[in-house]
Amino acid sequence: MDVSGILIVIMAVLFACGVYAMLERSLTRVLIGFLLLGNAANLLLLIVMGRPGLSPFFGTSDKDRMSDPLPQALTLTAIVITFAVSAFLLALIYRSWQLGQADTVEDDETDLAVRGRGAAREEDLDDEVELENADDAVTTDFPDVDTSPIVVLHHRDVAGIRDDAPTDSPDGGGGR
Repeated sequence: MDVSGILIVIMAVLFACGVYAMLERSLTRVLIGFLLLGNAANLLLLIVMGRPGLSPFFGTSDKDRMSDPLPQALTLTAIVITFAVSAFLLALIYRSWQLGQADTVEDDETDLAVRGRGAAREEDLDDEVELENADDAVTTDFPDVDTSPIVVLHHRDVAGIRDDAPTDSPDGGGGR
């Protein structure tokens, strides 16, 4: 197995462990999972960069021997984003520890009430879907109007209209 194959396996393991850790209720595990995902994303960009080359400064060497600067810029951006979100998660963990001496996210009464309202709302939505299905038999938006609401104007209707655009004729020609 060559170097890029090993990096792909490591990246896949980091992604899998990061997603698994983020599914926990503990904020510390969410932070660890996010850090693993950030490192996996950096490895992905390293793999995408391809074979290393010379530094990408204009005029220093041949263009064909330079490495692509875009994955390098994306990696720096990913590092900065990972750092910022990690700092935010650390602040959340610290505040959660101050308030409740635990960093586990628990359901409280408000969450349970919202979940109960959501179940009731789903039942209401089911009733609305039944009404929408009953409305599908109507083929127009104007069921009580006998004429079409769209009126096409021609140059003979209004003097200011120029009607010199080419039109299709029934005989297949593209004339006027």
